[in-house]
Amino acid sequence: MRNFDYQTPTRLIFGKGVVAEKLQDVMAQYGDKVLITYGGGSIKRSGLYDQVLQLLEGKEIYELPGIEPNPKFNPSVLEGVRICKEKGIDVILSVGGGSVLDCTKAIAGAACSDADPWDIVTGKAPTLKAIPIVDIITLAATGSEYDSGGVISRTETNDKLAYFSPLVFPAVSFIDPTYTFTLPVKQTLAGIADCINHIMEQYFCGEHIMMNDAFMEGAVKSLVKNVRIVLDEPDNYDARAEIFYATTLGCNGIYALGNSESGWPMHAIEHALSGHYDITHGEGLAIVTPRWMSHILSATTGQLHEQVVERITSFGKNVFGTATPEESIQAIHNFYESIGIPMTLGAVGIDGSRIDEMAHHIAVNEGLDSAWVPLYEEDIAAILRDCL
Repeated sequence: MRNFDYQTPTRLIFGKGVVAEKLQDVMAQYGDKVLITYGGGSIKRSGLYDQVLQLLEGKEIYELPGIEPNPKFNPSVLEGVRICKEKGIDVILSVGGGSVLDCTKAIAGAACSDADPWDIVTGKAPTLKAIPIVDIITLAATGSEYDSGGVISRTETNDKLAYFSPLVFPAVSFIDPTYTFTLPVKQTLAGIADCINHIMEQYFCGEHIMMNDAFMEGAVKSLVKNVRIVLDEPDNYDARAEIFYATTLGCNGIYALGNSESGWPMHAIEHALSGHYDITHGEGLAIVTPRWMSHILSATTGQLHEQVVERITSFGKNVFGTATPEESIQAIHNFYESIGIPMTLGAVGIDGSRIDEMAHHIAVNEGLDSAWVPLYEEDIAAILRDCL
């Protein structure tokens, strides 16, 4: 078991009606100049936007709407930084899904620095301070409500990069599963795939402990069971709540304390797909996952191959009841396909014309040669071709 140094400072407020019950008291701690960040019109259609404004009555409110999935450095991060600096924002309230919150984290760190905001995102310049963040998370997917990172896209360079700083942990996250009752099915399914992959990225590693295996296997089993329930009963509170609990823990490290690092190769590959084509992140992960598993099973030798066989077999046996690594790979593919997730790149509008370009981009920028199972440019290209 590896040593670890772990701290999660975020306060989670979870359950029905918690925004109405506690948002005013929470926001009173952080000053009067508030920037509200959000995406499209869903929070207005649901009434959440009006509720938030009512609860913040008396505050000096500024807004940054229009934050997209795969949140963009330009214009969203840059505009948010501008507002924060010009208006002297005390606290940012993120209302929406993980993309809104990821963008908010980059704004919070970059707004407290004189460095180029892109240098803050890439880590070229350090994050030394950040504006406090409170969030109302409305989508069970990324786990951004309980971690210190986010992913930002820069369209002009096809970059999709992770930004991390312990200073951008949300101070408080409000999680009300009833906000997910009316989500489009596509978003629900993409969120499930995103979280399952977060767990699998941590599960597939060299050194691991039994407690973590059981924790992660149980979380995936819960997601597999409960997504089928909400497809039939979208307003089933208990199923939605259990999904949200699993996704909230997905990226803050708690699933894999004491395990060795994996390198998160599936995310690295998918980031190029959505960076180049702006596809839905969870769908891209679902497509990549079984192809990555198949590749590492066939490409490894010796002791590493034995580890790969053990990990893939164990995952399938304890989640899906399969007996061999091949059956495990097929089971995760079949599960995604059975709930309606597209399982080829062609199905999400991607052909093979830029595979070599993307494989080179991943190999140069993602450092997968040091992942648990090292991947080089030719490996990445082969995985992407298998996804077609």
